[in-house]
Amino acid sequence: MSAAGARRADHAPGLLGALACATLLWPLLAGAAHADGCSVSIDADDMVQFSTHVLRVDAGCPEVQLTLRHVGEMEAHVLGHDWVLARSADVGALTSAGLAAGFDKGYLPPGDPRIIAATRIVGGGQSATITFSTDKLQPGVDYAYFCSYPGHAGLMRGRLLLVGRPRLATNLSEAAPATP
Repeated sequence: MSAAGARRADHAPGLLGALACATLLWPLLAGAAHADGCSVSIDADDMVQFSTHVLRVDAGCPEVQLTLRHVGEMEAHVLGHDWVLARSADVGALTSAGLAAGFDKGYLPPGDPRIIAATRIVGGGQSATITFSTDKLQPGVDYAYFCSYPGHAGLMRGRLLLVGRPRLATNLSEAAPATP
């Protein structure tokens, strides 16, 4: 092997390691949503947008932890953001009903069963983390997440997808009752 070939071979492991690190860190550096099976994070900014339009959640997760980070600078009363999950067909009605609820109720109708999960409204530099059960989510149903702040839902909307296989009952107390 020539001296030049040996030098290239010596640098290959370092280059491969750097490429692997860049590949793993790229979604975080690019501001994309981060998902790790049952844990998801998403950013919102002063340009009235989420960092992604699709979040994927493992269907085998019994619950999901979601973190919303407002990476902008505007205060919550001026340009706040939240993350709300509902069936896609319910988003329009929820945003309309939310206007009447007002800021103090997070622009969401209190106790509305159409709301599967929701963070509080956060301002620039703030974050909110929630944990919600996947029991209400059904495979094949179209779920949307959106920001309920007035006027934001048209731009700040995405889809939540269940991927993989749903979890199976692990003991008899979780199994469906037998039918006679």
